[in-house]
Amino acid sequence: MQRHLDPAGGLRPDHGFDAPWPQTLPAPAAGALDLWLLHTPEPWLRSASPDRSPLDEQERGRAASFVRPLDAARYVAAHLMLRRVLGAYLDLPPGEVTFVREECPCCGEPHGRPAVSVPGAPHFSMSHGGDLVLVGVAAAPIGVDVEQLPAAHTVSDVSGALHPAERREIMAAPEERRAAVFTRLWVRKEAYLKGLGTGLGRSPDLDYLGNGGPGTPAWPAGWTIVDVPVGSGHAAAAVRGGLHSRYDVRRLNPEGLAA
Repeated sequence: MQRHLDPAGGLRPDHGFDAPWPQTLPAPAAGALDLWLLHTPEPWLRSASPDRSPLDEQERGRAASFVRPLDAARYVAAHLMLRRVLGAYLDLPPGEVTFVREECPCCGEPHGRPAVSVPGAPHFSMSHGGDLVLVGVAAAPIGVDVEQLPAAHTVSDVSGALHPAERREIMAAPEERRAAVFTRLWVRKEAYLKGLGTGLGRSPDLDYLGNGGPGTPAWPAGWTIVDVPVGSGHAAAAVRGGLHSRYDVRRLNPEGLAA
């Protein structure tokens, strides 16, 4: 059964809490959802110098390709976080976590969902937007997305890519609320497409992930949409198959990346 787990009702999340950086973690149970949130404020990014040695050659090359040092620092922090979290689930040092790409559902080429190369490893998804990094881990395929609220012109430019019913919801909102409404719908869409493994290879206007109401289409069957509480100025969402238990958002201190 499809369920929408929204912080305002239904099976709500446990309140986000500050968590220690994990050393070892049990595999997520079927129907469970583990969410990890990292805040990387600009002053910390400018002053921090975390150990990059766990990153692989491809990640180091990507970090070196950024023109702006802040963008490189955000990328490094996100990937170190991902390796630390996944290493705890796999009982591996962060530098020994290796990644592969699953087949793309659209074309069959190996550029679909990222996965860990260890057989039986949990599924994961990562997103970084603004000052936040969100990682989701589950026993079934998952997608997460986090975005900073955009400028008004971005809402106007990008809304046209969404489902017609979603566009109507955005335009029906008061002007001062449109960026928040757009971002909530956009992160749901991105998370869903990541969960499918297609990314934006599947057109965002094909599936409806809006707020519902008379005359609106059904959400995609077999997926659960979760609005993740991450604080003001950002929106986040996660999707996966059946979700049968409460979930929580574990907030990590960026200073732990230096440990």
